[in-house]
Amino acid sequence: MNEERIDANFIKGLQDLKKIDRYQIVKKLGQGGTAVVYLGRDPFINRHVAVKLAKPASDKERMNFFVEAQSAGRLNHPNIVAIYDAGLYNEYCYITMEYISGTTLEACCRKGCLLPLSKVVECVFTICQALDYAHQQHVIHRDIKPSNIMLDDNGTAKITDFGIAQMTEQTSEMGIWGTPSYMAPEQLKDEAIGSFSDIFSLGCVLYEMLTGTQAFGGNNNFAIMYKITNEEPVPAHCLRPDLPPILQGILQKAMAKKIEDRYQSCMELAFDLRVALRGIADKAVAFNGRAKDVIDLVQNVKFFQQFPRQHLETLISSNTLIKVPKDKIIVNEGDIDDTFFIILSGKARILKGNKEIAIIGVGECFGEMAYIAGQARTAAVVASTDCILIKISATIIDRSPETVQLLFFKNFANTLVQRLSDHK
Repeated sequence: MNEERIDANFIKGLQDLKKIDRYQIVKKLGQGGTAVVYLGRDPFINRHVAVKLAKPASDKERMNFFVEAQSAGRLNHPNIVAIYDAGLYNEYCYITMEYISGTTLEACCRKGCLLPLSKVVECVFTICQALDYAHQQHVIHRDIKPSNIMLDDNGTAKITDFGIAQMTEQTSEMGIWGTPSYMAPEQLKDEAIGSFSDIFSLGCVLYEMLTGTQAFGGNNNFAIMYKITNEEPVPAHCLRPDLPPILQGILQKAMAKKIEDRYQSCMELAFDLRVALRGIADKAVAFNGRAKDVIDLVQNVKFFQQFPRQHLETLISSNTLIKVPKDKIIVNEGDIDDTFFIILSGKARILKGNKEIAIIGVGECFGEMAYIAGQARTAAVVASTDCILIKISATIIDRSPETVQLLFFKNFANTLVQRLSDHK
């Protein structure tokens, strides 16, 4: 959609290409709708790079080409392809990025070539980590699909091609952008998008990795668009009877047509995938031992970004992460308890009596005043959406190093100041 086609004369003019700026061209790797990608070599650093090359016909096209450098360039995550450089060379625009020796997920989405079930879930969990990080940095990918996810030679997933990404602080260009079979209903309707849009696309990818069939296939774009907005995909377990029921539930929620019925964050989706993976035979012990997977997700949340990783490892354990459904009371006014909570995904309402006094979201804490002041709860908190919370006992904080305690109190103060500022 909104696809510009690559010019044949542009391709012809690249036949004898040997060098772009300082980068030596080794061979052609692939070609998309508007650009060609080469394997290049940076002689200064002596490493291979991927060089994405285009010949924009207008200033607007040139600006759009560099969206990828601007969006992905602000991201630094092991599961997102790194951007190294961008520039102009004669009539060409180029971006140099991390070269991944491997293949895309397309190779793993065909019947007969599907990955083992546990590997599929681990792979999508990893993609959730990367997308959650991107969303925390206010970048929406808008084109999550198998061909935009690389698998390196070790089987590690890396997201690439942020060419139509939207930075949430900027006004989105009008039009339908993306690949029809993986676009969320709100994208097709040219409505406001968010992290939930990437989640829909990732749900489509998970469906395809599990079944070898597109969730929303069709003979043409109009047929595909109709299915996405009006029809449900064939239940995955009908195509693959060995799938655990929990995965069907995850797919249904990830690909829900109504935004409010969908996962609201990749953190929430990752939580359910982690539960699903624990239930897959022979994988429970291995995955439960990978505490770093949870820590990577938690460290994306603003509250914890300044915490030393070794202290997060002490703070985070499987029994401190809890999932709370929408409308459930999390704490009651008047309760005596010295635990407090930090929201990792979702939103919650703070109630004084029957009056709502605040709505809080990701990265904010509640219940800390009972810990600080040593008094009963002064307000109730109710989940406005499904929430993922970290529950922290005062005992854990009291046993933590002084530097960690100071970080908690600093964040408590920042949260309180922000809350008071929002409700002047």
